Amino acid sequence: MMEKGTPNSSEGQQGWFSARNGSGSSLDLESVVRPLALNPWDVVLCVSGTIISCENAIVVVVIFYTPAFRAPTFLLIGSLATADLLAGLGLILHFAFVYFAPSEAVSLLTVGLLVTSFTASVCSLLTITIDRYLSLYNALTYYSERTVTRTYIMLILTWGASICYGLLPVMGWNCLKEPPACSVVRPLTKNHLIILSVSFFAVFAAMLQLYVQICRIVCRHAHQIAVQRHFLASSHYVTTRKGIATLAVILGTFASCWLPFAVYCLLGDYTYPALYTYATLLPATYNSMINPVIYAFRNQEIQKVLWAVCCGCFSSTLPFRSRSPSDV
Repeated sequence: MMEKGTPNSSEGQQGWFSARNGSGSSLDLESVVRPLALNPWDVVLCVSGTIISCENAIVVVVIFYTPAFRAPTFLLIGSLATADLLAGLGLILHFAFVYFAPSEAVSLLTVGLLVTSFTASVCSLLTITIDRYLSLYNALTYYSERTVTRTYIMLILTWGASICYGLLPVMGWNCLKEPPACSVVRPLTKNHLIILSVSFFAVFAAMLQLYVQICRIVCRHAHQIAVQRHFLASSHYVTTRKGIATLAVILGTFASCWLPFAVYCLLGDYTYPALYTYATLLPATYNSMINPVIYAFRNQEIQKVLWAVCCGCFSSTLPFRSRSPSDV
């Protein structure tokens, strides 16, 4: 049995996302040149990456090739789909390079891609939440040039910060030369992963606060409409409950996917079994699989285009009803 806490031991040294023969060691994103035994967890991650890539590629293509989808709302959904698409491709690439063309330099680039894409995915969810809140809070001024400018600023900040996070391992902030500095995900350092985890909690707290405010606005609007139109109290209750349930599903899905991994990144270290990291990382990847269903495929305009494509009668000039982000 390999001694716990010896990450440089040749016995059990594995490639990307590979566990170390059952001993206490971090998940290893570092490549080595010798052949590796196929790890079932890596296969599951690769399959997940393939599904993620296919789902989000459909969303990206639909939004890119449909001129009607140039509104801020769809730009933000497109940003989310692009980030998740890159995350899926990153999972596929890490599997291919580890088992077929191991290289330390390429492994660092793929780590950077995964960090960038997952960070952009989480930040894109925050921008969508901000957009939904502003569409309700400033309903009269939402459809203005200011909204377009604000959307582009949010996209620039989202991708700028994500790329900076992703470049850190490539630029030298990794634990390849200092194994004791490794986190539960090698070759990311413990400090790097802590920064990513703290950033996630900040995003989650902001989303939680915004969705609480959205719930209040939705309840107030539903009550006002019920009073003006003399709806029954039960009708108002049903409408409000449906709105809150939808927001709860959105936030609950995000939290259940990402919170276990974020908490483990703060508490774990490189001596912990890689099984723990796999068990918390895999649900996090599922968030990129669920996002297209929640934010894209439920949208009626995107559904119309998809049905038109399936029927072979696609037209980029299909009529669309203007919808606010709160409807998406």
